[in-house]
Amino acid sequence: MTILADSRPAVTPVATAGLLLAARSSLADLGLASPGVAEILGATGASRSRAYEVRDDLLSLLSTLVRPPGRPRVEPVPPADERTVTLTRKALAFVMDHPGCVYGGPKRRHYSDEFRHRVIELRGEWADLDLETFAAAVCVPAGTLEDWLRPGGAAGHTRKPPAGPRADDASSSEAKVAAIETVLDAWRKWSGSFAAFCSHIRHHQRIRHGNTLIADILFTHGERTPQRRGRRHTDEDALRGTFETFFPGAQWVGDGAEVVVTLDDERFSFNLELMVDPFSGAFVGASIRDREDSEAVVEAFAHGIETTAERPIALLLDNRPSNHTAEVTDVLEETLCIPATLYRAQNKAHVEGAFGLFAQHAPPIHLPTDDRRELGRQVLALVATLFARIVNHRPRRDRKGKSRFELSDSSHVTEVDREEARRAFLERIRQQERARRTREARLDPGTKRLLDEAFQRLGLDDPKRHFRNAIACYRVEDIVDSIAIFEAKSERDSLPEGADARYLLGIVRNVHHVHEADAITLVLLRRRLQARDTFLQPLVQQRDAILDHDDAPLRTLLDRALDADRTLDHLFWIQVAADFIVAQPEADWPELFRQAARRIHATFAVPTRKRSATERRLARLLWPIS
Repeated sequence: MTILADSRPAVTPVATAGLLLAARSSLADLGLASPGVAEILGATGASRSRAYEVRDDLLSLLSTLVRPPGRPRVEPVPPADERTVTLTRKALAFVMDHPGCVYGGPKRRHYSDEFRHRVIELRGEWADLDLETFAAAVCVPAGTLEDWLRPGGAAGHTRKPPAGPRADDASSSEAKVAAIETVLDAWRKWSGSFAAFCSHIRHHQRIRHGNTLIADILFTHGERTPQRRGRRHTDEDALRGTFETFFPGAQWVGDGAEVVVTLDDERFSFNLELMVDPFSGAFVGASIRDREDSEAVVEAFAHGIETTAERPIALLLDNRPSNHTAEVTDVLEETLCIPATLYRAQNKAHVEGAFGLFAQHAPPIHLPTDDRRELGRQVLALVATLFARIVNHRPRRDRKGKSRFELSDSSHVTEVDREEARRAFLERIRQQERARRTREARLDPGTKRLLDEAFQRLGLDDPKRHFRNAIACYRVEDIVDSIAIFEAKSERDSLPEGADARYLLGIVRNVHHVHEADAITLVLLRRRLQARDTFLQPLVQQRDAILDHDDAPLRTLLDRALDADRTLDHLFWIQVAADFIVAQPEADWPELFRQAARRIHATFAVPTRKRSATERRLARLLWPIS
């Protein structure tokens, strides 16, 4: 044993084998003798595969240990494509000519409609470039560019910018006039959003004005017309307190609502079906099922009978097809079934209010457990039962301190009262049935066949033809457009969950109102055109100037239509755009319509509803059904 410590570093045999294998290539280049691979592996005892892996690691580290003399080698930069440079210069020139058209930081950038329109036009000129190269040249993310090029793409988002610093107070009249002139001049050159413009005025122009004052200045001088919110409908107040009640147990109101139960990280959705006595507001029956169907109504109704020990004279249910099946009719027996009034949530205010109370008082149901769906169902049923029992015994200030339980006592109700209530319910059903038969007799047989085929193709339930008869009262053009919208949403899987015949009826009503307003306005438009009304004379002159001198009249016409504040002006420009397309060869119509739709949906300053309506109006003018 030596008395000197071993100063050699501790190296594993596989590292030694990798070092010797790495040295073999250098020894061979220098003409020196080197051991064979088998000798190295045999001497070190290392495995072949692992030794070669270590050798590759050592060779990759050699260049980092000692750098050769001289400057490091610089890889030559490939020359830029002249076409992409030209494209970038065009995009940059537009940004320089339109201050504010690109706004925000690199993580959340905002673009004006003018910039989007220019990029779409450049894409048409450089269509042979792949999308990634084009997007990099114009400095727009490829995903954002794909949305712009897809008609009906994602809507734009706006963000309120931080307020800039305030300038000194300009109290004199000269300073106020100068500030107003500065705001007006800057707005005429501006291409961005209004919120960004206000930030620009405060931060760069050093004018201490709020958004409201700037909007008032622009509106007063006719430079900008803000969009106003519509007034709320007054039917809610007018119909308050008009629901007719008789006595406890005379009538129940039933409906369902979705309740979510979370077990661990998995969410389960259930339907809570409630039966409510409208006279007392008591919750008499409940059912928990996977979905709102006829079995839910049957269970909740049976639970109500078990709670009150008697059947109601009438049961009010909405017009969902599952509420009027043969199973529901059988369980009701002598109880009268009254359908709720369409589009009147107030008609079921008692049960809707019960769901609102449930949402306020019931905590989120989140159970960390290994059990699954059945546990969630049982827990929800327990919570619903406890909730109903607690609320039923809570005193109500609007009912002289009496609880729902006390108000639901029907021991004082006489047979005369029950008979009068039954006659009133029968009269209501008779009136509804007579109105239904009268309406159905007036329906067009062709329209009924069209709806029968559509309901069968779309898989919509309507056992008593309530919805088909209601839809058939509208014009066939409105029905065809609405079926197309419903079918397109179904193919794109964008329909709301549980969308049924009621949803289709809502589409028909909305489309009908739009078409009717369009027809009235177009007739008015034609009459005024004939008389060369003073309101339309400037529009006619602008139309002639655009068609005679504009290099891209379709784009200008669409911009005028989208920028119009009055409905009359909007429809005028849509009609002129349609006439321009019709004047072209018919084979070019589809491509021109696609270009128009792309430009319409790229104008994010216009609300989505108006963009979609503009596209539909142009399509109806180009390809009318009748």
